[in-house]
Amino acid sequence: MTTLFGIPIQALLGQLLVGLINGSFYAMLSLGLAIIFGLLRIINFAHGAQYMLGAFAGYLFLHHAGIGFWPSLVLAPLAVGLVGVVVERVALRRLYDLDPLYGLLFTFGLALVIEGTFRYYYGASGQPYAPPPQLAGGTNLGFMFLPNYRAFIVVASLLVCLGTWALIEKTRLGATLRAATENPVMVRAFGINVPVLLTFTYGLGSALAGLAGIMAAPVYQVSPLMGSNIIIVVFAVVVIGGMGSIGGAIVTGYMLGLFEGLAKVFYPEASSIVVFVIMAIVLLVRPAGLFGRTA
Repeated sequence: MTTLFGIPIQALLGQLLVGLINGSFYAMLSLGLAIIFGLLRIINFAHGAQYMLGAFAGYLFLHHAGIGFWPSLVLAPLAVGLVGVVVERVALRRLYDLDPLYGLLFTFGLALVIEGTFRYYYGASGQPYAPPPQLAGGTNLGFMFLPNYRAFIVVASLLVCLGTWALIEKTRLGATLRAATENPVMVRAFGINVPVLLTFTYGLGSALAGLAGIMAAPVYQVSPLMGSNIIIVVFAVVVIGGMGSIGGAIVTGYMLGLFEGLAKVFYPEASSIVVFVIMAIVLLVRPAGLFGRTA
């Protein structure tokens, strides 16, 4: 059997593939966080709760409305995005001109309320959510058996991340969004409704979290704790990539997923902290993050 540093190549490639799947979720979640922080300057601690809401939306659609996976893949992010729109219009817009700490405290409290509500009704144990029949089974890659649903996650995540990046960075709408946050007075002078743009931005970030949640449901099960279990890692991803850097969030998400996979092969005890070790090193060398703008 071929080995590398005493590790079987099959085990190494298998863990790298698992890391790529985890990185797909990191990338989508950190992308939503980066959009909200980069355009609104809000540290959205409720992002993990919105990720959990996406998973529960799919679960509730299936068990109470009989809506299958594919329609729920569209409806769940829209539902979470709508919740985000309500939150932004009712509360967050009042905090834009205040210290960012107020936004962090509000979204942290909101996350606790949402998580506590779902724990009260559903408990802390996970609820099963089956993948669609069209993606049942898997493919033998030689070094591992890859479930088709996990392959779908990687491809869908890449498409979502690249599409969102192009929307923000390469379209007129994205340019208008960036201008509205940098110089809202000038944008209003052109007759553009800036508050609506800000609401759309938070709704988009929330919908991305909801999309990641429903895609993760068949892999990790639907649990009120699923958001709190991943959000700290995702914040670390955003910090490493550079706060507000959309491209940095995507690249760093996938990269750190792969690093986690490598750590599980070479030093399993460090796999749960490797992301935070990398964050500490990056902050020491480049405080603005790998892709962040230095002052």
